[in-house]
Amino acid sequence: MTSGYRSTMLIRDLGWLVAIADHRHVSAAADALGTSQPTLSRALARCEAELGARLFERLPDGVRPTPAGDLVVDAARDLTSRYGQLVSSLARVLDSGTGLVRLAFLDSMATSLVPSLLRAFHAHAPQVRVQLRQEPGHEIVHDFGLGAVDLAITSVPPDGPYGWHLLQEERLVLVVPATHAWRDRDEVALAELGTEELITTPQGFGHRSLVDGLLREAGVAPAVSFESQDLATIEGLVAAGLGVAVVPEAFAGLSGTVGLRITAAGARRTIGLTWRTDRELTPPAQRFLDFLVGRGAG
Repeated sequence: MTSGYRSTMLIRDLGWLVAIADHRHVSAAADALGTSQPTLSRALARCEAELGARLFERLPDGVRPTPAGDLVVDAARDLTSRYGQLVSSLARVLDSGTGLVRLAFLDSMATSLVPSLLRAFHAHAPQVRVQLRQEPGHEIVHDFGLGAVDLAITSVPPDGPYGWHLLQEERLVLVVPATHAWRDRDEVALAELGTEELITTPQGFGHRSLVDGLLREAGVAPAVSFESQDLATIEGLVAAGLGVAVVPEAFAGLSGTVGLRITAAGARRTIGLTWRTDRELTPPAQRFLDFLVGRGAG
């Protein structure tokens, strides 16, 4: 079948096909749709041209679907229904009062900062859903690239087009076993760690980069005995006498370790909220960002 119509069929056109099939008359369908008969006839011709089939038989008293038309109308009912569901679902997701925020965060923040922030935001916007992703920093950056997250709480501002809002700073301490010779000391210089076995996170993690930088400044490179993605696990390994570790102060003593203040001025970890600045945030994500910025740094 050939036709002079070359326009692409629209979702609206599918709904109009359903109306024609239900009313069995182009004029009656046009009246019900609030459009003109010529406009509806052009839409019908557009659909028939694109699909390459006559969809309705023209009769003296109206129209009747052809066998091909019955197939198309059934599909059109399903597609327009699903499209309506999509529009409704999308509106709910994008609604700043009831939508979805996709938030990534570092493993080490799972038991302290993140729960307190979510509790405060939930009290502020109880109908907004927050989808959480707990992962290391390099995976957070990867997910930003894929568009899989809206916002992230991390310790290092990513390179590139990212915004950054400081949430809090944490002091880093050296944790040692309760039986360690340094257990009664208040502080330690990282230069003293040359003969100690270090427990830390794997290469590629933000915390590992921070610790390696501090050790490099101190001029030491202690042997790494164990690696773990989880700072609480690292503290537990130290408590078992398997080495020492540099961790945020909140982790000291969880399993019986002793925390020593590190004398280096840079022994601190910054925690912040980050987002892509080259992409527009959804209204719910923008609301989450505005809420945390409005609270100020912790």
